[in-house]
Amino acid sequence: MNKREEEKLAKERARLEAMRVYEREYDGKYICGIDEVGRGPLAGPVVAGAVILPKDCELLWVNDSKKLSQKKREALYEEIMEKAVATGIGMVSPARIDEINILQATYEAMRMAIGQLKVRPEVLLNDAVTIPEVDIFQVPIIKGDEKSVSIAAASIIAKVTRDRLMVEYDSVISGYDFASNKGYGTKAHIAGLRELGPSPIHRRTFIRKYVV
Repeated sequence: MNKREEEKLAKERARLEAMRVYEREYDGKYICGIDEVGRGPLAGPVVAGAVILPKDCELLWVNDSKKLSQKKREALYEEIMEKAVATGIGMVSPARIDEINILQATYEAMRMAIGQLKVRPEVLLNDAVTIPEVDIFQVPIIKGDEKSVSIAAASIIAKVTRDRLMVEYDSVISGYDFASNKGYGTKAHIAGLRELGPSPIHRRTFIRKYVV
């Protein structure tokens, strides 16, 4: 490793250490990061991730999943799943989103993700929200996926899980370009929606301005 690479690695380790500030505050407890993806798309589920990492777990380059390339997210997903003490995924369907609204569906997905953990956390570090109906101490953190390694890890496993699912949907529901847009309202997606009408995975409450 040359000097430039060493300096880059040292900088990354310093950044990662700064992302452990909340984890250090609750040292000695099972700390779980919680985040969601898919609140904005016109189609597909909302997905939440929950991750409990070992103390001082080194996950170089971990960050808000939106700031990472697909290749980096996929690599980190595998590393997180290998190193984590426990992980959980919660998923709420488009029909359920239409029934209870996206915010309540997000909370439901988060509760499901917590319920999937094989270890009960003592502290929840949440990206921005306080989850109703959860009897675990919660710390809502604005832009938490940039400030907490646990929340960033949760955002990555949620994002990769949802993206993979949308690619699978594209293989059986053609015409909307789900593999590329992951359900978000791109031009190709909206054009397909107007031509074909809604698919079984569209959120009816989200697409009213595009279809009659």
